Amino acid sequence: MAFQRPFSGRALKAPNEKRRRKNGDYVKSALIWLSRSKWAKEFTKKHGFFRRFSSRFVAGETLGQAIGAVKTLNSLGIIATLDHLGENTTNAEEARKSAESYIDAIREIKSSGVDSNVSLKLTQMGIDISDDECIENVGRISEEAKRNGNFVRIDMESSAYTEKTLNILRILHGEYGNVGIVIQSYLKRSADDVDSLLKLGANVRIVKGAYREPLSLVFPKKHDVDENFMSLVEKMLSESAQKAGCKVAIATHDEKIIKRCEKLISERKIGKERYEFQMLYGIRRDLQRALSKNHTVRVYVPYGTEWYPYFMRRLAERPANLLFLLKNLFNA
Repeated sequence: MAFQRPFSGRALKAPNEKRRRKNGDYVKSALIWLSRSKWAKEFTKKHGFFRRFSSRFVAGETLGQAIGAVKTLNSLGIIATLDHLGENTTNAEEARKSAESYIDAIREIKSSGVDSNVSLKLTQMGIDISDDECIENVGRISEEAKRNGNFVRIDMESSAYTEKTLNILRILHGEYGNVGIVIQSYLKRSADDVDSLLKLGANVRIVKGAYREPLSLVFPKKHDVDENFMSLVEKMLSESAQKAGCKVAIATHDEKIIKRCEKLISERKIGKERYEFQMLYGIRRDLQRALSKNHTVRVYVPYGTEWYPYFMRRLAERPANLLFLLKNLFNA
């Protein structure tokens, strides 16, 4: 009888790992689908447990609660960005009300003395209604921020909005100077976009990206997304970028990327005024505090009544959060 080589742990590992990734993709897709579901939203909001659990990721439903969260972060040596949750307004009145909520936030930041700026989505400001409506709303916010010595970050949404978002950034940056943008490293076009933003001396937040896009537009492999992330950060920390007055916000919880960025910052002797690390409220709080000892760290603080879609996206990003939720739900 011929010798039969026994199966090794290595032989079994790859299929199991592949299966886990596939199952994880199914869970993520399901959670993202639920984030858009009206009945799931209503069910969740009726049960206080979900709201209590979401408080890990969302500072509260009111501006006052958000300011309180920022004060706590500031006491730990961490600065903040207020993000009033809500997107895809369907009429001009909704968009104007969204703009007013940001103007109120900027004034409250000033009066309370907290260290925070604001971040917004153009779909929240009426870009689906008209470009002019959107520019007017974000312009009013930017003007109020400038009056109060503050800054406005325009978030980047799906690729359907990328070109419009960049065009609006150029208009408002040229007029007010205190407006920045977000660039996603999983998009293949992002290197060219960063090159154009360097010429503006722009303040750019680099993220990996979270929207589902056509494969032709993105780097499908995590390794390539990570390498492009580093490439974009390197561009933003180049000598020419520094001379142009650029600033980069390095937005990641990935410790390997953070260490690579720290090494780059040290080697190039980059001053703290030219960069900061950014993270999300309630995620890796230990890492936030540790990193703040040597670098400027800013945490995005979301708030508002429209917390459900944001909460579901956070669950989709990390299965451990979902398991914790289900365990406590059945024990409640």
